[in-house]
Amino acid sequence: MPSKTIGLLLAATVSLLSPVASFAQSVPTGAAAARYDADFNIWLKKEIWPEARKAGISQKTLEASLTGLTINWRLPDLIVPGQKPPQEQAQSQAEFSSPGAYFAEKRLQGLAATGRSLAATHAATLKRIEATYGVPGNIVVAIWGRESGFGRAKLPNAVIDVLATKAYASTRKDMFRDELIDALKIIERGDISPFQMMGSWAGALGQPQFMPSSYLKYAVDFDGDGHSDIWNSVPDALASIANYLSKRGWQRNRDWGFEVSIPSDVSCAQEGPDLARPVADWTRLGIKRISGKAFPSNDLSADGMMLVPAGRHGPEFVVTPNFYIIKEYNNSDLYALFIGNLADRIAYNAGPFEAKWDDVGSMLRSDVLAMQKALINKGYDVGKPDGLAGFKTRRSIGDWQSKNGLESTCFPDSTLKAKLR
Repeated sequence: MPSKTIGLLLAATVSLLSPVASFAQSVPTGAAAARYDADFNIWLKKEIWPEARKAGISQKTLEASLTGLTINWRLPDLIVPGQKPPQEQAQSQAEFSSPGAYFAEKRLQGLAATGRSLAATHAATLKRIEATYGVPGNIVVAIWGRESGFGRAKLPNAVIDVLATKAYASTRKDMFRDELIDALKIIERGDISPFQMMGSWAGALGQPQFMPSSYLKYAVDFDGDGHSDIWNSVPDALASIANYLSKRGWQRNRDWGFEVSIPSDVSCAQEGPDLARPVADWTRLGIKRISGKAFPSNDLSADGMMLVPAGRHGPEFVVTPNFYIIKEYNNSDLYALFIGNLADRIAYNAGPFEAKWDDVGSMLRSDVLAMQKALINKGYDVGKPDGLAGFKTRRSIGDWQSKNGLESTCFPDSTLKAKLR
């Protein structure tokens, strides 16, 4: 689900169409709820209507979109007005999940089978999209399948209700306020009515799951009917996904990446987009494609990056800059790997990654957070200390292990917490 700020509204392990757990607060009912709704509509008139008028929104659109709304208390991450947000104890105590759990084989097989069928059905459109934007059809179809089940997933929420509620009572009011104004701009220009603008619990729109700000930047009219209809038009939805990736920097005629085997004497602490080097350099270190095939000749002189999402406990990769463009759609290594693998299954009838994911990740996020803080105290850059092992945390662990005479695994485990002091 792309948003205007990379890293917001992430959904690495949760469907975008289903709400995640909300804060445990008492939700108003009855007369109390009615009072909150009255205050909500007063706030809309006082704060949002004037801002929308300055943005060019007409009185007609305002009355059609923002009259008589009620707070949607079913949404996650709301703060009841007048109450303090609870501390994030539940998040810090959640179990740190094994990366392998993300790649449910039955689900991938089902998405791939449907994706192959739909890629054949829309082959002419996808060919025209690739010629226009340079993004292969299998990548576009994979994102389409992951985001909205190829447009078949139910979009249960009226987006204006969602965005207005979150602009009023969520933990990220300013961001959702901007998205609400952008949603009104979409209605104002006549692309869709407020009653037809359906989306996810986060306010993401249509088959590509664009936030309104992304819709305004990247949605296109590819079927030529005069409107960018990402709800009902498959050509518009697919071309909009491709346009997003193209505008973010997709490199034509390059793959997303390759599963590889990394020799034991090559440090796994060399991963990350900031440590890119020509693919030929990786091959000189003994890194080979696990399939036994040679790297494409056009990749050898181009940049590639090591990626070890489970350290030495799972599949290993050399990825291209296009991998990180997929990550801009959803800022998660596992999401981008899911899309890459699904795209390969659609185009080449590929199977799962050949290396197995070990059963790691039984620690609490608070344990991983403690390791991150210890590494920071030792001078390492672990990225955001959040209890999740991103590439900066993984390579910091690997470097520290190597310098302290330990096997370099580049992944947190329960034995490290006591050692990292």
